[in-house]
Amino acid sequence: MPTALPKRGYAGRTAEQRRAERRERMLEAGLQLFGTEGYVSASIEKLCAAAGVSTRNFYQEFTGREALLLELHDGISGRATEAVVRAMGEMDHEGLLFRVEMAVRAYIEAITEDPRAARIACVEIIGVSPEVERSRQEWRRRWVLYLVGEMRRAVDRGEAQDRDYQMTCMAVIGAVSELVYHWTLRPHTSRDQLIIELTRLVMAVLTYG
Repeated sequence: MPTALPKRGYAGRTAEQRRAERRERMLEAGLQLFGTEGYVSASIEKLCAAAGVSTRNFYQEFTGREALLLELHDGISGRATEAVVRAMGEMDHEGLLFRVEMAVRAYIEAITEDPRAARIACVEIIGVSPEVERSRQEWRRRWVLYLVGEMRRAVDRGEAQDRDYQMTCMAVIGAVSELVYHWTLRPHTSRDQLIIELTRLVMAVLTYG
């Protein structure tokens, strides 16, 4: 049986590796341009120039700017979710105030680690198109389900009032987005300030009669 020929490479890299590298450069270009100049200002031509790729290369990977924005937003939101879930899992036996503060800290540190990512998650993702809005609302729905579950756990532990927390969680998510947006405009505001204010807010709504 004949031996399969090795895939041709360029400078020691296969075609698949080069394509993956181009894709990463496009994602980085999207992060940079969407997160600094804004989505509206970042044309396909600008994105391709920043990534050092051709328009043909771009459309091999993404159907358009929206697809690039959605992939970036999914990645940012996914990392923030993982950070919160991991933090909560490590603090199962701690008191309510400590758990809330550490969960808030995990989210804020993840979402503001890169100011460009924070701007994409809280500013540029809004009002782009019906498809992008559906994706944003799906992430909101997931967060509401998760937060309601955590609030019910606090109720079961006798740490919070027994009531419907659905609207409360939606309000908390809105407050988080607004404060992070405020931070993107005034990055000299410390992340600790955001964490303190959001911890106060969550504690207030959990213990309100």
